[in-house]
Amino acid sequence: MSLLSVHRQPALLPDLADLWNALVPPSTPMFGTGLLRVEDALDEKQYTVRVEIPGVDPAKDLQISVHQGRLTIKAERTEKHESKGRSEFSYGSFVRTVPLPPGAEDDGIQATYAKGILTVTVPLGEPEAPVRTVQVQSEE
Repeated sequence: MSLLSVHRQPALLPDLADLWNALVPPSTPMFGTGLLRVEDALDEKQYTVRVEIPGVDPAKDLQISVHQGRLTIKAERTEKHESKGRSEFSYGSFVRTVPLPPGAEDDGIQATYAKGILTVTVPLGEPEAPVRTVQVQSEE
């Protein structure tokens, strides 16, 4: 089960992120330079988020935070001016926020980065108790 909406595209249709980047030049500061591509999986013990972020130094360029039931992943890829040729690489700041499932335990979150893929694992415990109602007593 996944918390993100699944959007599978036929091969004949362009990827939405690629289409967006074609319409809005990557140098546009309003929205950053691109979208982080995410996969997620949910089972009874953990919630796993995988993010495609090649070409970053995880110690310097990645920041992961959890606040109010949301996991936010920020990455920054800086451009190295080594050549004067053409580049189709995306540079700049990237951010993606995903909702955490009920019962997510913030303290046990782990993150690893290998071969351009960031994997964040969130352990799941018992969901918080549902809202309790309080009965009002009449003094009449």
